[in-house]
Amino acid sequence: MTGPILDAVRAAMVEAEVDALVLRPSPDFRFLGGQGEAFLVVTLDMVAETADPGPLVPRAARRVGVDPEMRVRELFGLTIEAELVPATAVLAPLRLRKRPDEIEAVQRAVVAAESVLGQARELAWFGATERAMAARLRRLLLESGCEEVLSLRVAAGEHTARPAHQPGGRVINPGDALLVSLCGRWNGYCAEVARVFAVAEPPEDFEAMYSVVLAARAAALRSARPAATAESVAGAVRDVIDGSGYGRFAAAHFGRGVGLGHDEGPRVVPGDDTPLEPGMTLCLEPAIYVPDLFGARVADVVAMTAEGPVALGSGHHTLHVLDR
Repeated sequence: MTGPILDAVRAAMVEAEVDALVLRPSPDFRFLGGQGEAFLVVTLDMVAETADPGPLVPRAARRVGVDPEMRVRELFGLTIEAELVPATAVLAPLRLRKRPDEIEAVQRAVVAAESVLGQARELAWFGATERAMAARLRRLLLESGCEEVLSLRVAAGEHTARPAHQPGGRVINPGDALLVSLCGRWNGYCAEVARVFAVAEPPEDFEAMYSVVLAARAAALRSARPAATAESVAGAVRDVIDGSGYGRFAAAHFGRGVGLGHDEGPRVVPGDDTPLEPGMTLCLEPAIYVPDLFGARVADVVAMTAEGPVALGSGHHTLHVLDR
């Protein structure tokens, strides 16, 4: 790896007083050009992939940035006396803004994910279980060229109100709300898309609640402008949901960065004062979860530009009623 990225990394290392980076296969590893299954070592005068990173760390190193995904045995295997600190402090700020080729890669991932959700509309849902439909969607993801399925959620009826629900044996019936989300890695980059469906007909009051989620999404897009902070976008979403009367049922967060990783900065939550900048790619995901009844979550990826956010997908959100 050479060029402006490496120069920026080394400048950040000097500022953070980090003498070397040791990365295992991970988003940071890929960001710095790692290709194989070994380790990547970056110092102020050398870059190398190796199966044994310890000998490549300078003996005089006082602080070494290590990959947050490194295993305990890998850390002990370094056999160095330097202070170990998270490499995230050096690399996370550099990964916030994507290059044009990275944004194109994220967009390809979004288009692929939406294509699979489009196929989902044609599947037979009545009488199937959440688990069975999740397995079908997983196959479609992999057949589409997805390199890795990072998460896949199928939730029906009252399960749509559980943010961390895993597909189970519940049978999908007419009158159910249905939440489908998928997150995979295509060409090295991640995208998550989530949509809400109704089976045969929407449950009572569901459409009214879903309209609030869409209004919250629109508020996020209006407020996501360069120099606005991530928390100000979260505040705009929260204001809409609070004003609707669903405030106590709002999700804990409303978005996060995506790219080589599926959960990067900034995070669209109260307290994250990161200014939005052109080149950032965000998954905006307002959601409402009403316990024991239903929930709705819409997830879309946008790219920040000087004029504001640009959707990287189709942006179709009309509530689709599944007829079989």
